Amino acid sequence: MPQVPIQIQLSTLPNNPGVYQFFDSDEKMLYVGKAKNLKKRVTSYFTKNHEYGKTRVLVKKINRIKHIVVPTESDALLLENNLIKKYRPRYNVMLKDDKSYPWICIKKERFPRIFPTRKLIKDGSEYYGPYTSMGTVRTLLDLVKSVYPLRTCNYDLSQEKIAAGKYKLCLEYHLGNCKGPCVGLQSAEEYHRQIDDIREIIKGNFKSSIQYFKRQMKVLADEMKFEEAQRIKDKVQVLENYQVKSTIVNPKINNVDVFSIISDEAFGYVNFLQLSHGSIVRSHTMELKKKLNEKDVDLLQLAIVEIRQRFKSESRELYLPFEVIVEPHLKVTIPKLGDKRKILELSERNAKFFRQERFKQIKILDPDRHTNRIMSQMQKDLRLGKEPRYIECFDNSNIQGSNPVAACVVFRNGKPSKKEYRHYNIKTVKGPDDFASMEEVVYRRYKRLLAEEVELPQLIIIDGGKGQLSSALKSLDVLGIRGKIAIIGIAKRLEEIYFPEDPVPMYLDKKSESLRIIQQLRNEAHRFGITFHRNKRSKSAIDSELVGIEGIGDKTAQELLRNFKSVKRIKEASIDNLAKSVGMAKAKKIYEAFH
Repeated sequence: MPQVPIQIQLSTLPNNPGVYQFFDSDEKMLYVGKAKNLKKRVTSYFTKNHEYGKTRVLVKKINRIKHIVVPTESDALLLENNLIKKYRPRYNVMLKDDKSYPWICIKKERFPRIFPTRKLIKDGSEYYGPYTSMGTVRTLLDLVKSVYPLRTCNYDLSQEKIAAGKYKLCLEYHLGNCKGPCVGLQSAEEYHRQIDDIREIIKGNFKSSIQYFKRQMKVLADEMKFEEAQRIKDKVQVLENYQVKSTIVNPKINNVDVFSIISDEAFGYVNFLQLSHGSIVRSHTMELKKKLNEKDVDLLQLAIVEIRQRFKSESRELYLPFEVIVEPHLKVTIPKLGDKRKILELSERNAKFFRQERFKQIKILDPDRHTNRIMSQMQKDLRLGKEPRYIECFDNSNIQGSNPVAACVVFRNGKPSKKEYRHYNIKTVKGPDDFASMEEVVYRRYKRLLAEEVELPQLIIIDGGKGQLSSALKSLDVLGIRGKIAIIGIAKRLEEIYFPEDPVPMYLDKKSESLRIIQQLRNEAHRFGITFHRNKRSKSAIDSELVGIEGIGDKTAQELLRNFKSVKRIKEASIDNLAKSVGMAKAKKIYEAFH
């Protein structure tokens, strides 16, 4: 069949909810997406001007469009998730971390064993989980085994074999870890009552176990069996202590899934907390690699479906930071206050900590990859021809026009290169004229670099708005290097980025690493300039105090400061001590000036 033109394919799309798939000329799947209205959503790819480069490339590659109509938008969300996992299209969000997780198994047996496993066998056994770490499983099983004696052997404890005396008591019985069901010392009914309580504990509900043990403790105490009652009391305390540690919010909050998201230019991080009776019974953070600059709402929708499927969640209520489309039978709450808001904030903190840990790990394990990613992102964000591996930033500093100075700081590969920092005393400008000062400093800096025939930076950052940027451009014009070096200005108030000959500023995302690097450069230039300015003012004040005395010149002032270390000590010194440094005649003049 001949290839149908894209416009004809678009014109025949329905206005129903569904899933669309894009294929290239080699019939390789490029992208899977969901839509409330297939025709409107898919057509928008071919009618909009896409700012994001990868989206433009995707659209150019599309050769065939396939769609699947579904009853509702939530059905489209589920289908989209399954297709992404099955085909892993190149331009879709990448769902990371697909390892197998541990479960707690209650084996289908007459006297069920309880143990951790990573394999699910369809033999009628019960599986609880999955859990995000084996450590969590072991902690829970240790708690269960400290309270309930359970068998660990794998014998077939059928009624006939027990009655026939096939088995003997083992060491576990003598240690008190098992009640001996293998020889008929524990009934199946009593054993299964324990299993019922254990099911509730695994779900996070300790109430029934604690109430049962308290009733048992009272009966034993009434029968004067105090030692046995004390043993039961110890079990109650173990359960109560564990419950206190695990209860985070109101115990009435039960069977709830909490989701939050934070993101940057390249990744989204979705945290999932599952609550049962006020306790967090599961926590997991998923990392999603962006492919087409996806929004947080899209990433969160996809992650909710994937995480709930992966962890077999049956919760009917979700706490979310904002509205998203979910399955119709689920209740969505967007907490604003109280315990519900606290648990959502806890989820957000978990996502932030996960992101920080990932960045630290990458920096340690592969520092070049971390640097390359930031440099590549800066190039995209600032629309540069080259990665800004070498950046210089300029800042002026003066207070009421006194001692005007400027600073130039240098970053290489996104990190300060302090040995290359430079201070400048403003020489040709009278009074507080920041524009003229910037023009002078930029001219002096690059005139010198050109004379020395050394490398020029890939990016110049001017601390200031359009006026400061225009002044710097004048110097680049005079030196004949305008256009050879990228240059931007950053205005402090709203973090506006100005480009030459563009009156409209650009605003980078507040979470952007590019903006963070620019802010770091600007702050470092300001700090370096202010420090130099303060030192200069301080020296100027000292010099003026001493040199202002008749008959005392620069050399005498320097000699005094070298010997006495400060003007304060000079003021407090006696004539004789002063005379040892500068002679009696000058000592008398200095002493009289300060007294």
